[in-house]
Amino acid sequence: MEKNLAPIVLFVYNRLNHTKRTIEALKNNFLAEKSELFIFSDGPKRKEDVIKVKEVRKYIHHLTGFKQVNVMERAENYGLAQSIVTGVNEIISQYGKVIVLEDDLITDINFLTYMNEGLIKYQEDTRVFSVTGYSYLKKGPSEPFFLKICSSWSWGTWKDRWQKYDLSCKGWEVLKSDRQLRKKFNYDNSYPFYNLLEHQIKDHRTNSWAIIWYWTVFKNEGLTLYPPISLVNNVGFDGSGEHCGTTKTIHGNFLCEHVQKEWELDSDVLELPRIRKQASKAIWWQTTPMEKIQLIKGVCNRRC
Repeated sequence: MEKNLAPIVLFVYNRLNHTKRTIEALKNNFLAEKSELFIFSDGPKRKEDVIKVKEVRKYIHHLTGFKQVNVMERAENYGLAQSIVTGVNEIISQYGKVIVLEDDLITDINFLTYMNEGLIKYQEDTRVFSVTGYSYLKKGPSEPFFLKICSSWSWGTWKDRWQKYDLSCKGWEVLKSDRQLRKKFNYDNSYPFYNLLEHQIKDHRTNSWAIIWYWTVFKNEGLTLYPPISLVNNVGFDGSGEHCGTTKTIHGNFLCEHVQKEWELDSDVLELPRIRKQASKAIWWQTTPMEKIQLIKGVCNRRC
């Protein structure tokens, strides 16, 4: 497997402490020293960000612990969505697959092993659109499983699937008139994904690459491979993230055993109804009160 490892693509901005925690955890992974790391550093958006961006860049230019570290500095501010899309396009066109992280994701020591095994196992199976190290479930199956939903809290994919990424979200209008399809897109009404997509298309209010990727996967009936317990913890819920508020909730049921772990990757590529039910309940309970209100209002308004 070591000869076929996916490059790691990390997106950073102005959060030095978050970036350090993310990279230090990544360096502890079993495959870190054999993996190539690409870091995209976005340019400052405001004058007050200039010093913080410089601090992050000073740190990432002196990294060790990986096979090779490549730093790409943006002269201007792309914003998270454009930075991720252009960065992934650049690396995936060269390597055919990627593992993507943002600067507030703390990975377990087994993360890279699991992600690479998934990317190798399902490379030729176009039903699988992505692999993620995050899991919504606290008590799920004992082995990795598939869901018809994506996660932006760590993900990996392949060039042929990423090429389907459609900024125009062609065909999304069908969700307006088809209530059952809209419910399905909202993952059995567990989260207001439709609201996010509508805002993204109409006024770009959400500035989210992830909702477009989810629509791409959804309309292609794609699947995502999830681990039985989360190998990623999101520590960005301190008000510093672009799409993260402030909460004391731990976002990630972390493995944290610090021992090498092996799982059996399933040859049955499908989403099991009982696992979907578990996941939709878990997503609902992780949804904020405001998001619940948006979802309930959206469902009601389109029924009445």
